[in-house]
Amino acid sequence: MSAAAQPEIRITLPDGSVRTTTAGSTGADIAAAIGPGLAKAALAVEVDGRMRDLDWPLKDDAKLRIITRKDEAEALDLIRHDTAHLMAQAVQELYPGTQVTIGPNIEDGFFYDFVRDEPFTSDDLPKIEARMHELVKANLATKRTVWPREEAIRHFEGIGEKYKAEIIRDLPPSEDISVYYHGNWHDLCRGPHLPSTGAIGNAFKLTKISGAYWRGDAKNAQLQRIYGTAWRDEKELKAYLTRIEEAEKRDHRKIGKEMDLFHLQSEAHGSVFWHPNGFVIWRALEAYMRRRLDAAGYNEVKTPQVMDARQWEQSGHWGKYRENMFVIPDEIPNTEDEGPLVSNDASWMALKPMNCPGHILIFRQGIKSYRDLPIRMAEFGCCHRNEPHGALHGIMRVRQFTQDDAHIFCREDQIIDEVTKFCDLLDTIYKDLGFDKYAIKLALRPEKRFGTEEMWDQAEGELREAVAKTGRNGAEWGWEELKGEGAFYAPKLEFHLTDAIGRTWQVGTIQSDRVLPERLDATYVGEDGNRHRPVMLHRAILGTYERFIGILIEHYAGKFPMWLAPVQAVVTTIVSDADDYAKTLQGKLRSAGLRADIDLRNEKINYKVREHSLAKVPVMLIAGRREAEEGRITIRRLGVEKQETMTLDDAIEMLRQEALPPDLKAAQSH
Repeated sequence: MSAAAQPEIRITLPDGSVRTTTAGSTGADIAAAIGPGLAKAALAVEVDGRMRDLDWPLKDDAKLRIITRKDEAEALDLIRHDTAHLMAQAVQELYPGTQVTIGPNIEDGFFYDFVRDEPFTSDDLPKIEARMHELVKANLATKRTVWPREEAIRHFEGIGEKYKAEIIRDLPPSEDISVYYHGNWHDLCRGPHLPSTGAIGNAFKLTKISGAYWRGDAKNAQLQRIYGTAWRDEKELKAYLTRIEEAEKRDHRKIGKEMDLFHLQSEAHGSVFWHPNGFVIWRALEAYMRRRLDAAGYNEVKTPQVMDARQWEQSGHWGKYRENMFVIPDEIPNTEDEGPLVSNDASWMALKPMNCPGHILIFRQGIKSYRDLPIRMAEFGCCHRNEPHGALHGIMRVRQFTQDDAHIFCREDQIIDEVTKFCDLLDTIYKDLGFDKYAIKLALRPEKRFGTEEMWDQAEGELREAVAKTGRNGAEWGWEELKGEGAFYAPKLEFHLTDAIGRTWQVGTIQSDRVLPERLDATYVGEDGNRHRPVMLHRAILGTYERFIGILIEHYAGKFPMWLAPVQAVVTTIVSDADDYAKTLQGKLRSAGLRADIDLRNEKINYKVREHSLAKVPVMLIAGRREAEEGRITIRRLGVEKQETMTLDDAIEMLRQEALPPDLKAAQSH
């Protein structure tokens, strides 16, 4: 059929306008019809909600959106996908015989896994980058082709790409085998892609090399992975690289060592050895959280570390988390004569990976009335999860951790009010801890889940309504709904903090759960005298103490606010004549509740200032002969050149006020 004989189709644009064109027209044609500026800027199209190449033929009426660099999320996704291909093309041109496997986008960038006899080194990265820039300059056209399955398998096997052939064999029979060409180089890929290599731009950089396993399985062949980052323009790339440089300076492992906060070692993989300085931060944070929870009507409990596997089977966690649980045999004797059972015959126990089932068991003790609800049950519960060694990262990702966990058992009519109260509590806590910006996201039902569709509809709707009631469901709060990312038993609100250098961290959460009370038979007596199931709200604000303290270290770069600082003040002398005066001052500071050290070493004052500044002590109190004679003290603050001198009593009272935790300071002001 000729082009003129093609049927007409209606294309609806985002502003509601409709354009009529012929079937077989492309997104590029629509962009050109709107104007040359848009035609030049167009990167891809969204057709009825699905991203497509710019030259994708339009067959039927459709809603269409033209994607340009202004569409940040979509543009970055396309650019990073194409840059991964660009890197693979450069690698295969520079190092013939290298096989390519898979190369997905990741946060802030991409990677590609390669098979090569000789290992890549950091010296290879500039060479690969240079070739990538040449390919961008060449502006090679990108073209999608569809191949018969068996032909594609034969082709990739014939050119030595056995991993690509394996991927094709594993694809569903209904899926097209699409191969994208960038000039003469080609790769198996679903797409979509930019129209040419020139559309990628030059705002990319290769960052590191690491090892990997084919399909993430340690039993498979080892591969070589090259990571990179790519952005819409040079300004964004520069900002990212600056942020990474700053993040390296703020690395909690580096600062933790400098400040003597904690250490990790192979004898306890994934568990933290807290040193006195680090545990001061922990205790200050825990005491603050305990006061906030007490004031909000929570009751603190403590549940066992180890419970019978049957409990975890009943809750559903055994089937979902068994591989991440530490399990041990419970060797119960058969009789007094026969001795203990061998482990194969033993009952299994498990270290708890979460606190939820234990809290239901407490709830079930005694009869609960509708008048007793809500019951807010909190626990700073130590949990264990068998994370893979490769996933462990300082104190951010560990195997033993303590959650600031709580569960709210409530009636159906109390859910929205309880979620609203939680959101308000979380907001004030984050602000107290120095985080003024965070985003709220609603994680919706996953593919594999417990419960009915009606139950999920209701639970998701309640969380939406609660956030709307707080007024935090607008774009300024980063409100977003995440399809398929809820827990297997409940949808959840996620709270993503933004730190001092613009990184985001998912920490807080609240989940609306009707499944676990059903599975573990939790009930209360309603006003009608019948048994009813409570709704269980799983909630955390910090997430885990280990990870949150790691975030705090990096957020503040170790320069903690006074109330969290391990050492709040150091009294140091200029001359030995002031030693007794300095000791008196230290005693008074400690009596006022301040964590104060003393430095009487026979060193120059500039040396002492530099040393305590590196240790990030917020305040130095400097005593010389004159201060001792006048009963005064000179105060030098971290990062501030200007000093101030005042009387001893005024200085102590000022520092005592500054060292008050935010909640106590607020209570005092009222």
